[in-house]
Amino acid sequence: MRVAAIGAHPDDVEALCGGTLAKCAARGDEVTIIIATNGNVGSPVLSKEEIAAIRHEEAKAAADLIGAKLIWLGFDDEFLFHDRPTRLAFINAIRQASPDFMFVHGPNDYHPDHRICGEIAIDCRIPVTVPLIETEYPAMQNIPHVFIMDNLGSIGFEPEIYVDITDTIDKRGQMLKCHASQDDWLRHMYGMDYIEFLARPAAMRGMAIGVPYAEAFRSLPMYPVTGGPHLLP
Repeated sequence: MRVAAIGAHPDDVEALCGGTLAKCAARGDEVTIIIATNGNVGSPVLSKEEIAAIRHEEAKAAADLIGAKLIWLGFDDEFLFHDRPTRLAFINAIRQASPDFMFVHGPNDYHPDHRICGEIAIDCRIPVTVPLIETEYPAMQNIPHVFIMDNLGSIGFEPEIYVDITDTIDKRGQMLKCHASQDDWLRHMYGMDYIEFLARPAAMRGMAIGVPYAEAFRSLPMYPVTGGPHLLP
């Protein structure tokens, strides 16, 4: 199968479905990570151009760990908007990945870039199949199923589906460690231990199903429903 994970920022995908993506890759799925923004305001000392270039290299390194493809859309961090050019860029990226299913941000996550990214991705799931909407890549034949990822910190999210990631938690950690500049930024701004903070929700979700670590999802409750939990590893 083909899988796409669409994150607002570099490291969002690893934080919210990285263990599941590692399991998908291990079973032979073709995994594509699509990143909407370039992280270009996440440094106290570097220029926007410098930190964006670093974030891009870190995202590529993380994707390489599971053999995933990376699509970098390059929109400005903190200023993602749902307009025609952005929607067309998302449509083109999803067509390039041509997924059977995709992971997206939920509508009540804490960050506006997350919410807008999820909204755009969901609104593109049908237009990606419309031939008269022209982009570089041709229209897909099938509407991809959509799984909504857990919110950051697991606040305000009611899981419907759990994936046991106990066997890929170390790989998830390795992917997250690729994003060293994000770790530096969060320590500088908030005194946050990045890796430890992101391990806690996985442990909490694992507790719910009696395993050490898990990630949580919901299927998009919107017509048409084109898949279900059986698609997940």
